[in-house]
Amino acid sequence: MTVRMMAPVEYADWQRDIAEAYAEEQVTAGRWPREGAVRRALEENAAALPQGVDTPRMLVLRGVDAAGEPVGRAWVGLDHPRGAPDVAFLYDLEVVEERRGSGLGRALLAAVEEEVRQAGVGALELNVFGPNVVAISLYDSAGYEVTTQQMRKSL
Repeated sequence: MTVRMMAPVEYADWQRDIAEAYAEEQVTAGRWPREGAVRRALEENAAALPQGVDTPRMLVLRGVDAAGEPVGRAWVGLDHPRGAPDVAFLYDLEVVEERRGSGLGRALLAAVEEEVRQAGVGALELNVFGPNVVAISLYDSAGYEVTTQQMRKSL
C-alpha cells in the first residue's frame, strides 16, 4: 500500500461521501438532528479544507494497492485541532467497501502514519464513534490507546 495526494476530481466525490458518512455518525450519536446534517458536515469540511487538497498542513491522501488501484482515502491534519503539540489528527480513514476485510485498512493506516512521520510530527490522534467496533479493533491492534472517552446514557 502506498499513498499519494488525492487528485482534484477524486476530492469532489470524497467530499460528498465523507460528509454523508460523518453526518450519519453525528445523527446516530445523537449530536445532530437529521435535517440539515449533510449540509452541516459539508460546511465543516469546507471550513477545515478551504483550499481543498492544497490546504496547507493537511494531507488528503488516496491509498493505492500494489496494482496501482485506488483502494482507500485518508485525511490528516498535521496540526492538532485543539492545539496539542507535536500531534497530528486523523480525520478520516476508509477502504473502499468491496475491499474491506482484507488487511488494507491496516496497510493504509501504516502508510498514513509514515506520511505523518515524514512530515516531522511525533504522534497521531483520532476519534472513533463507539458503535464502530471494526475501526476500534483496527486502531487498538495498531497500538492506539484511549486517551479520553465520552459516555452517555439515555434517560
